[in-house]
Amino acid sequence: MFTGIIEEVGEIVTVTPIENGKNLTIRARRVLEETRIGDSIAVDGVCLTVTALASEQFSVQAVGETLEKTTLGTVQHGRRVNLERALAVGDRLGGHFVQGHVNGIGHIRTMRKRGENYLLEVEIPPPLRKYIILEGSIAIDGISLTVAHLNDVLVGINIIPHTMENTNLRYKQVGDGVNIEVDLIAKYIENLIRFSKRNELNENRLKQWGY
Repeated sequence: MFTGIIEEVGEIVTVTPIENGKNLTIRARRVLEETRIGDSIAVDGVCLTVTALASEQFSVQAVGETLEKTTLGTVQHGRRVNLERALAVGDRLGGHFVQGHVNGIGHIRTMRKRGENYLLEVEIPPPLRKYIILEGSIAIDGISLTVAHLNDVLVGINIIPHTMENTNLRYKQVGDGVNIEVDLIAKYIENLIRFSKRNELNENRLKQWGY
């Protein structure tokens, strides 16, 4: 489990083919503190297991569905990636609960400065639209962000200077793909409605409760 608060931006040093996947070696510093082999690190919002450690770098492996559903399928040497260690018991939850299980790939349609902040608009896969609400949470490349406006499948987000300076968003361009993870709570609610045997929990009841 993660929070969507990026600890540092790393750099892909090598991408090596392995059976059914890729081995990624990433240059980093802060996320290596107290990290051991077997620990989890979110790489652009994708939960991966550390398989090797060295001076100022670590390795992870991405295989199968991870490569198909995320931008790691097209990752190349030199790419800057957002990094976050797994949430430790007792840590402050500054963002929202992020699993590191990417739901799909979106594409940047707008990235421009607006006053002191920046406007980011991302086109998301249509099947994910039902999980996203105005002022709700969304993780983009592992960054916990708040939805500022919605226009069908176009999600608008205001990016403050601190977020721009401390994540890989400063390297992104219009047309780039980004990993999307919708809010965990929305998926649980959908599942509860689907499997409610006595129809005690339904859309109307949730509306009455303020959801």
